[in-house]
Amino acid sequence: MADFTMTIDGERVTSAGTFGVVNPATGEVWAEAPDCSPGQLDEALLAAQAAQPGWAADLAARRTALHAAADLLMARVGEIAPVLTAEQGKPLKEAAEEVFGFAYWLKYYADLPLPREILQDDESALVEVVRRPVGVVAAITPWNFPLVLASWKVAPALLAGNTVVLKPSPYTPLATLKAGEVLAEVLPAGVLNVVSGGDELGAGLARHEIPRKISFTGSVATGKNIAAAAAPDLKRLTLELGGNDPAILLDDVDPAEVADRLFAAAFANNGQVCAAVKRVYAPRSLYGEVVEALADRARRARVGDGTHDGVALGPVNNRRQLDRVTGLVERARAGGARLLAGKAPTGGGYFFPPTIVDGAVDGDGIVDEEQFGPALPVVPYTDVEDALARANGTTYGLSGSVWGTDTDRAAAVAERLECGTAWVNTHFALGPHQPFGGHKWSGVGTENGVWGYHSFTDLQVLHRAKA
Repeated sequence: MADFTMTIDGERVTSAGTFGVVNPATGEVWAEAPDCSPGQLDEALLAAQAAQPGWAADLAARRTALHAAADLLMARVGEIAPVLTAEQGKPLKEAAEEVFGFAYWLKYYADLPLPREILQDDESALVEVVRRPVGVVAAITPWNFPLVLASWKVAPALLAGNTVVLKPSPYTPLATLKAGEVLAEVLPAGVLNVVSGGDELGAGLARHEIPRKISFTGSVATGKNIAAAAAPDLKRLTLELGGNDPAILLDDVDPAEVADRLFAAAFANNGQVCAAVKRVYAPRSLYGEVVEALADRARRARVGDGTHDGVALGPVNNRRQLDRVTGLVERARAGGARLLAGKAPTGGGYFFPPTIVDGAVDGDGIVDEEQFGPALPVVPYTDVEDALARANGTTYGLSGSVWGTDTDRAAAVAERLECGTAWVNTHFALGPHQPFGGHKWSGVGTENGVWGYHSFTDLQVLHRAKA
């Protein structure tokens, strides 16, 4: 087993306790991660607090450091990507792409224009809006995209002049710890601290008096707990809490033509994507064709260990999530749904076959809940108003998509989706320049783009009288 360390004040740090990290392709513990103690958490936060004024003082130096950090990550992708595959399960190629994604976000923010925001400039006054860093940021990330989602927080926070204490999920702490070790080679001590531990560590981070902002990606239940923990200290919050994204297929769509893109949007990262297609609404006239086209892709998708060549879908990340997906699918089957599935390895590992659920209805758990795994229900609808009512009839509102030949018509329908991002003839199309956030229970605040940068700042009006 390799040695993994936390990064606190620029130093590699071990801990008295450790916890096991499971390889989901085998179901066995393959490495140990440091279990951060309360005292070590204090040290990390104090280091971030001490480093923040100096880091905030020089924007040009911050931009240079972010570029250097990105370059170093790209140079060390061969060191980090295999760790990500071993702990998360995704194919090695996708793990490498995620490391490059971290670097890409760092470079985007390193070059982000920050023009002066002038409200008034006349004979009486010069009035500007100044963006000031909030201070120390606590960043808490999930297990599906531990590196990319860390970059959504770390890159804009550091550009804005904040310092960061980053805590990854206990299911996937190791690639983040490794990235922290690498980035400590180019970032000043205390600017980025990386600690690992279980849920109690995250709760302690949220309650601690030092962080002025918490940026969290994860479940609705945990997000509510973090919001409650942050409330007494009035900490700023960004919460991205998942979704149950609908895809509405209009009656002019060609099922064969969109099937590849639709399947990829639903089963990317084995369905473990907050913004993946989670339910498909198809017109009754095309319903059978849609189901069969998607089932054909499920049957052809190769499932296996992410280190093996040609594997498209890896395992579900953890036993708890595997049990959840299995339960939702089995309840749908018991309710009369038909399962059209591919094949998955048997024996060890948390594997589940990519499954199209035919015959589920609104009210079934597989339709109403975020399954977050390789199972996709297809639901028939009668008309567009019916489809929109079903798509919007949920507490979630992260994203959604509309598919059709007439793109103007599809866009008009997409505008009526109650969600943060509405796509037309695509889904899960994201970039660092594009704001991302949810409506309703899918979150609070916005990540990415200049809007994400602003979320890591406090606004100050600077008013200079001229007369």
